[in-house]
Amino acid sequence: MSKNNNHNNPPVNIKNRRATFDYEIVETYTAGIVLTGTEIKSIRQGKCGLTDTYCQVINCELWVKNMYIAEYSFGSYNNHTTHRDRKLLLNRKEIRRIARDVQQPGNSIVPLRLFINERGLAKLVIALARGKRQYDKRQSIKEREDKRTIDRMFKH
Repeated sequence: MSKNNNHNNPPVNIKNRRATFDYEIVETYTAGIVLTGTEIKSIRQGKCGLTDTYCQVINCELWVKNMYIAEYSFGSYNNHTTHRDRKLLLNRKEIRRIARDVQQPGNSIVPLRLFINERGLAKLVIALARGKRQYDKRQSIKEREDKRTIDRMFKH
């Protein structure tokens, strides 16, 4: 039985819902995260968030900025800072490709989902994304509302 499927710890799956609304996803990558002991314990409890989080390539390294991980309740004096920058782990070729693609205007690197894999490691799904314009957002809202109405019609 794996660590995160027992009854005490439900599987962790934190999503950035805003990302798919604000951005058109071009390509996704799954990256590891360099964490401290208290950070992984907080993530396993599900006490983290991806709101207003973004990624940046600095000196051929990929960093996630502004990711919230709550302080661990039993962390004492060696607890972590909640919004510190965390290094992402991808191979060099992927980082170079992301760095090249993000140079094009309108492209960004946004985190989509944070989860714990079957080996108990924290992984972050990031995406190369292109910002949507206002009319694209209106189109997304219209499509979502149309889908809801169709679902309602067929349920009754």
